[in-house]
Amino acid sequence: MVATQADASRARYQSRPGRRAIVAASLADLRGPKQGTVELPLWLFWSGPGHTFDLGDRDMRRWLYQTVLREAGRPEDLTTYLDGDTLIALWPDLYLPQGVRQAWEDQHPVLRAAAAA
Repeated sequence: MVATQADASRARYQSRPGRRAIVAASLADLRGPKQGTVELPLWLFWSGPGHTFDLGDRDMRRWLYQTVLREAGRPEDLTTYLDGDTLIALWPDLYLPQGVRQAWEDQHPVLRAAAAA
């Protein structure tokens, strides 16, 4: 019975089947760029030829955040490319897998409050 509960908990926080969601311990740790152009490495953005995002464009900024939150495999991916205040502002508009959204909102209730507002 314990193994089933652990499996259910692990599945709840997946970014996709077989890949767990990575969550920053603190939003203050997220000190990525707030402006300019960001180029994501291949391990984060592997599906297209362009890896560059203009943070001045709200749609591209949202796309960058969705991609990093979904594809991050280590905490450094989050702290390098995401900013805590920007994440809070974008949170209600991000399209994320259920496991990613729930993992982040469970760790950071301010995100749940932002989504509810």
